[in-house]
Amino acid sequence: MSRWYEQHGYVIVARNWRCKRGELDVVALKDGELVVCEVKARASNAYGTPAEAVTLAKQLKVRRATADFRASMREANNPLAALVNIARIVRFDVACVLGTQLEMLEDIF
Repeated sequence: MSRWYEQHGYVIVARNWRCKRGELDVVALKDGELVVCEVKARASNAYGTPAEAVTLAKQLKVRRATADFRASMREANNPLAALVNIARIVRFDVACVLGTQLEMLEDIF
């Protein structure tokens, strides 16, 4: 998924970032916007679509983990930390992988 963002001009800040409150699959930056992408993959729709797996509870977990990520960046000593901290917009995307097909749902929650 990181590759998709890189191909669209984003800078990858983190992949599979973990904290006590959850995990962030991909965190990227572009034009002052911080993008957090939740990746959901399914072999088929037999048990629901990938997007359906991003429940309200999962969204809340991702939002909380994002707050922890931003807090950790305030303490980080790297050039991207400053860019993360000044990002005024935080966007949440979902990357839906069904078999070999990718559908990006931008600003979905």
